[in-house]
Amino acid sequence: MYRSKVKTIILAGTASFLAFALVTFPATAVEASKDGLNTWWTIVFPSLLPFLILSEVLIGFGVVRFLGVLLEPVMRPLFKVPGVGGFVWAMGMVSGFPTGAKLTARLREEKQITKVEAERLVSFSNASNPMFIIGAVSAAFFHNPKLGFLLAGAHYLANFTVGLCMRFYGVDEKIPKDKKSSKVPSLKRALRELHHTRLKDKRPLGKLLGDAVTASIQSLLMVGGFIILFSVINRLLFHLQVTSLLAGFIDKFFELFSFSTALSIPFIAGIFEITLGSKLTSGVESSTLMQQAIVTSMILGFCGLSVQAQVASILAQTDIGFKPFFFARILQAIFASIYTYLFWDVFSANFLNDDKPAFAMPAFLEDQGWISQAMQKWMEIGPAFTIICLSVYVVILFFRLPGKKRTV
Repeated sequence: MYRSKVKTIILAGTASFLAFALVTFPATAVEASKDGLNTWWTIVFPSLLPFLILSEVLIGFGVVRFLGVLLEPVMRPLFKVPGVGGFVWAMGMVSGFPTGAKLTARLREEKQITKVEAERLVSFSNASNPMFIIGAVSAAFFHNPKLGFLLAGAHYLANFTVGLCMRFYGVDEKIPKDKKSSKVPSLKRALRELHHTRLKDKRPLGKLLGDAVTASIQSLLMVGGFIILFSVINRLLFHLQVTSLLAGFIDKFFELFSFSTALSIPFIAGIFEITLGSKLTSGVESSTLMQQAIVTSMILGFCGLSVQAQVASILAQTDIGFKPFFFARILQAIFASIYTYLFWDVFSANFLNDDKPAFAMPAFLEDQGWISQAMQKWMEIGPAFTIICLSVYVVILFFRLPGKKRTV
């Protein structure tokens, strides 16, 4: 009872403090809101929507169940999750946050995975997508696309390591006999499950597509709200000198490893939001590139409180606990920074110090111009794509209103 009262006081005090900050710095809050909104409708929405819609359709058609049967002999021994986790893991890495959490919650709702399996799966199926790491962080912030391959490699290897560690979470869970992995994947059983899953979902194609669009856009609207909120919080904390106060404690930690203390404020910013933290880290001239890369890897691994709030909101709709996910993010931040440090000498010798790398890279990867142009083009068409999709969403909702004739 006492702990509950303390929690209430802390939450109420924090909300009051942020309300006071909004009133004190209204112009700053508006500018931060614009920045968050711009990030959402130019990059996040158009990047994630196709993957979310496709995932919903694949689940409805039974393709995910089909892949789950085939991947069961691999995923169960490695990570102690069903084979369907392989699909969630792949989609989470390709499309980025918070796709892994969304798909894990969906599988849990359909009872395809247990609560403990879902908590294991969500802990390593959420990652930054390659386009963000290589295009935005490395090319746009560091002006060095090659660095993106080191950051991405450390990020995904750390993600894999977290999955191996989390297999020991909930070791007392008893696995039903029908869910135990077989040594050899069965194509016949996979096809049978594919057929049964499609028959079980009796929605016609139009209804299935409509549900996929509405569910995906609703999730992205929630994601957009969190991006804007944490963009404002991050900016307000900076103006209220709270970030500088916290950075004082981080300074002592960085000094232990002979890191530049100028990295502390970007690191604090990265704890709240990945993009801003990575951008500020790339601009610290008093640190070495290795130090910047290690701190950026930590920021990408922790994924920021903004992303974690998005995941928490998705998981709150199910019985999946959030604590394992949070613990896994700390582990990934540690592993990613260690891998970046271990691989730095090899990477630096082969890619940064020589004009030509030790092993040849394709010409299009050597030229960073096409990456910048692609990012610029994507940001130009992003807003138009977002507006069109939101318009489609409104039309679908309109024709689904109670008593409305379903005619076009």
